[in-house]
Amino acid sequence: MSQKKQKQSYTEEFRREAVRRADQKGNTNASVAEELGISAQQIYNWRRQFNRLTDKQFSSINGVQFKTTDSAEMKRLKQELADLKEENEFLKKAAAYFAKNQE
Repeated sequence: MSQKKQKQSYTEEFRREAVRRADQKGNTNASVAEELGISAQQIYNWRRQFNRLTDKQFSSINGVQFKTTDSAEMKRLKQELADLKEENEFLKKAAAYFAKNQE
């Protein structure tokens, strides 16, 4: 008779620490996984979940809750910021050009 392997549950703190350690210079997913007694694939999965911020369990950063709609808004705001920075650079160049030509 085969026995079902019981699914291990890890705390969010444990998961974040495992990903953090695997991201450190000189460490790999495999080396950290071996130290912690988990699979390297599990660290990869946790990293992906942290980066995507879609799973409710992984949707907080520093105690602030984020939703997928917040991600869309953040993307829009980042694009708006990039556009404004580009416009600002253009205006600086234009002001320098006209200041130079007035002399």
